[in-house]
Amino acid sequence: MSSNQPRLSIGLPVYNGEKFIKEALDSLLAQTFEDFELIISDNASTDKTEEICREYTRQDQRICYYRNDTNIGCARNFNRVFELSSGEYFKRAAYDDLHSPDFIKKCVEVLDQDPTIILCHSQAYFIDEQGSFIQNYDIKLKADALKPQVRFHELLTKHLCYQCYGVIRASALRMTPPMGGYGNADGILLLRLGILGRFYEIPEYLFFVRRHPQQSMSMFFPNYLLFADKSKKPLLSMLPDFYGYAVWFDSAKKGQILLPHWRIIWEYVLSIWCSPMSLNERLCCHRSLHQQLKGTEYLLLKDLLMALQRLYEIFAGFVKGDGGDGGDEGDGGDEGDEGDGGDGGDEGDGGDEGDGGDEGDEGDGGIKKVFF
Repeated sequence: MSSNQPRLSIGLPVYNGEKFIKEALDSLLAQTFEDFELIISDNASTDKTEEICREYTRQDQRICYYRNDTNIGCARNFNRVFELSSGEYFKRAAYDDLHSPDFIKKCVEVLDQDPTIILCHSQAYFIDEQGSFIQNYDIKLKADALKPQVRFHELLTKHLCYQCYGVIRASALRMTPPMGGYGNADGILLLRLGILGRFYEIPEYLFFVRRHPQQSMSMFFPNYLLFADKSKKPLLSMLPDFYGYAVWFDSAKKGQILLPHWRIIWEYVLSIWCSPMSLNERLCCHRSLHQQLKGTEYLLLKDLLMALQRLYEIFAGFVKGDGGDGGDEGDGGDEGDEGDGGDGGDEGDGGDEGDGGDEGDEGDGGIKKVFF
């Protein structure tokens, strides 16, 4: 490691983030831990995001600003900031969220002291567009358990993936596939990280999650604040629209035949069998998968019915001679959940981020892949 290589890389993917990005950058630059690089990947924004970011790069040499010539898709832009990073630790940041000044310092201290912990985050609460408190996020997971099958079971429960915005060992991230272009992709990423090592939650509210109408969660998961209220039992009607999320992560999928809930289950199974666990641990994970998904089987049938509807639209289009452009598959309404129920944040304004394609492997950087 060179003497000028930062210990931490912060990756901030953004698309049309002019409304909140100044506050987010100020929050990161005010951290008491200062040995970091801040990598911004602008996904071809059409607002003043570029102007704002370039002004900040002139003020602080730790900021590296990259702009994509075309919109490469949300998932690919998430992965791009990690590909550009060089630090021992990595933290993903959103353009609209805020942090306490000692958030990073306290997370790094935990990781430095305990090599069995691969991700450190803090408690969080929700804020509105003006930065005022809304409510605490009090979903607790036992992701610090010693056994990987226990961590797998915990991360299958319904949560909003805010651990993604903690500080993570870059070596662990390189052992997992990059974030995919499908619904619940960040939940799958957390699940795979949880198999590799323990998470630690700092028992302080140091992370402040912005709620506003332009974010993806507001569009595809409108009841997520009720979902995050531990005093209320989650209902299927509260859960995300994974059809919409699949297109948001990869807008090339718009109008295609999608089986989003089947895809999520497939990724769960891959996570079990392509991970460094014993046979007994894998069988325990399968048992957890059955327990946690019980009662949501109808969603798999719904996927098939929607696929048949899309095939009919394509066939009808060819009969009419218009090439089968039957429109979008549908947004799926209030979708049920096979897993954790959220994407944990938003790259930009929640619109179509570009086609992006399905995510490939971002390269292992000299570290052997554990998954795949």
